[in-house]
Amino acid sequence: MNWGVFEGLLSGVNKYSTAFGRIWLSVVFIFRLLVYVVAAERVWSDDHKDFDCNTRQPGCTNVCFDHFFPVSHIRLWALQLILVTCPSLLVIMHVAYREAKEQRLRAAGRDNRCHTYSNPGKKRGGLWWTYLLSLVFKAGVDMVFLYIFYHLYRNYTLPRVVRCELPPCPNTVDCFISRPTEKNIFTIFMVVTTCVCVVLSLVEATYLVGKRCRECLLATDGASCQHGQDCALSRAEPTGTGGQVFHGADYKPAVASIPCTASSPSTLPKEEALP
Repeated sequence: MNWGVFEGLLSGVNKYSTAFGRIWLSVVFIFRLLVYVVAAERVWSDDHKDFDCNTRQPGCTNVCFDHFFPVSHIRLWALQLILVTCPSLLVIMHVAYREAKEQRLRAAGRDNRCHTYSNPGKKRGGLWWTYLLSLVFKAGVDMVFLYIFYHLYRNYTLPRVVRCELPPCPNTVDCFISRPTEKNIFTIFMVVTTCVCVVLSLVEATYLVGKRCRECLLATDGASCQHGQDCALSRAEPTGTGGQVFHGADYKPAVASIPCTASSPSTLPKEEALP
């Protein structure tokens, strides 16, 4: 496996994800992928070789093993991890498509100030829907595989002894599973981490939808306030322009009246004649 390419993909997914998406990626990489590669695959490596039945009838062991283990845990987990990580790669491809389109427009000679996508990695428009649908798809895949595991292996556990009556077995035979306790521990661990990933995906989807609704409400309230201010200014009288005030034709300025007091004389004194 080329770890350099894998690291580049993880860095790209981490770059365009939210905080919940980064936590989800850490859980998938550390608690699911690494556990699968390092430990779980070795635990199930001898599941068919050490599946013993108390009979020497040819074909009986193979038939009983196929009946109780129609699909191996390892192969189901591998398919689950592939389907869960594919939507994150689709988000990276969408961002790469935006960046390539922006570069083509610049190469065509358009004004650099005009951008189709000012920030190709910003979750707006089609990229927002792609990211949201990827979250729903990841949560749906994990829940489907949880149901499959529960349907195939009741309560996600393996019994120590299974009884098989299928032909060509001559009668009811007892078959013994190798290391059932260790396999049950790893199965429960993978189920718990899958549930955590489902919760994180749903929380992130709720966060995106709530954030988008909040932005829409703020934009609507801002537009309403701006419209109300414009109407108030249009109804205001008088209207001042450039320090000048314009009045109507029938406008009369107010005249200040000075009240007469007792101390003030009613007539002005005449000038005295000069000698």
